[in-house]
Amino acid sequence: MMIIQNNFNLGQFVYLITDNDQRQRLVTAICVRSNFLEYQLSLGSGSSWHQEFEISETVDVLRNTSS
Repeated sequence: MMIIQNNFNLGQFVYLITDNDQRQRLVTAICVRSNFLEYQLSLGSGSSWHQEFEISETVDVLRNTSS
């Protein structure tokens, strides 16, 4: 039996830690790899795949340059 422990859930709003604008993204898919998970994050009509260490549940107000 395989137990998958994901840090982010489908439908959850998250932020990329490297995004200077700190735009809110939506987790739309989770891909199970042999040694890690990848999350598909959607922003508007686009989406991209990211690993857990790139994602945060909270906005980084110090990085946000759009204010």
